[in-house]
Amino acid sequence: MLLVRNVWGGGMAKASLALIACVAAALATPQSVRAQDSETTVDEIIVTARRSGAPMWEVTRGDSTVLLVGAIQAVPAGIEWRPDALEQATRQAQRVYFPQHVSASPADLFRVIWRSRTLTRLPEGKTSADYLSPEWQARLDALEATYDEDWSRDSFLILSSELLSDRLGLRDRGDQEVGEVVRRAARRGRVPVTSIGSVRGDAVIDDLLTRRPETWVPCIEATIVAAEAGRPAVEARGQAWTRFDVPAVMASPIETAMMQCWPWGDPALGTLLRGQWISAVEGALREPGVTLAVAPLRVLAETGGVLDDLDRRGFEIIGPDWRADQAED
Repeated sequence: MLLVRNVWGGGMAKASLALIACVAAALATPQSVRAQDSETTVDEIIVTARRSGAPMWEVTRGDSTVLLVGAIQAVPAGIEWRPDALEQATRQAQRVYFPQHVSASPADLFRVIWRSRTLTRLPEGKTSADYLSPEWQARLDALEATYDEDWSRDSFLILSSELLSDRLGLRDRGDQEVGEVVRRAARRGRVPVTSIGSVRGDAVIDDLLTRRPETWVPCIEATIVAAEAGRPAVEARGQAWTRFDVPAVMASPIETAMMQCWPWGDPALGTLLRGQWISAVEGALREPGVTLAVAPLRVLAETGGVLDDLDRRGFEIIGPDWRADQAED
């Protein structure tokens, strides 16, 4: 999820810079480096990866093995997991796959500046009460009172980011994040790193500029629930992730909000992102050796997601249960 920090209180210039930073951060694409010659076997890589503190699934077809590492955004600071095993497995893999990047031009960034008000404020004369039911508006009012804020005129993009990123602390933690651990290990091991696809910056901006506020209502309702659950829900989600309790992570109000909000909750963009992951895994299963793929846990474990797709097609999937009903099988 691309989170935009709400800095409207600091003026238009700061809001514009925050939106530019959102797009620019998505532009960072992994650099490919040469693969090292490895004498280790596939079995050794898999055994090593399973010791990691991140949930991982193994799928094999012929001489191709894909290790799907389920990452969550912003592992809480107090949650410890074991990155060393994942680092070692990364160095032994033949290739690493990362999520999509946004391909934007300078013209796209200038467009963000020019249209920043559209992205940060509700339409002229409108407030959140024009879109939310009285019950949900009352719950938002209660959160505003708790945090001494007035979000009534902020766009729902900004509001959702304010609650999830700033108030719940769902920001990346640099070298403690799964993606950063794998990226650093791949660089040191000279393992090729590939983004599974790209999204055009102008398409992303068009999507944000043309989305009607009422389409954001499910996101805002889920975000309100997550904010009401507070930091304890963030901690519980992180603990469940380290215990490989994937159904508990997916049932968390935090994860529900992220799935409902942009980009995953956007019908067009969310479908595109999910389709790219399914295609990428299918392609990796045609590549000899081991592919280690760092994917958002939600795109792997959601209903109809990558793991469900592989299961439906008859692949043997080795790893933790990702659906609650699997424990009953």
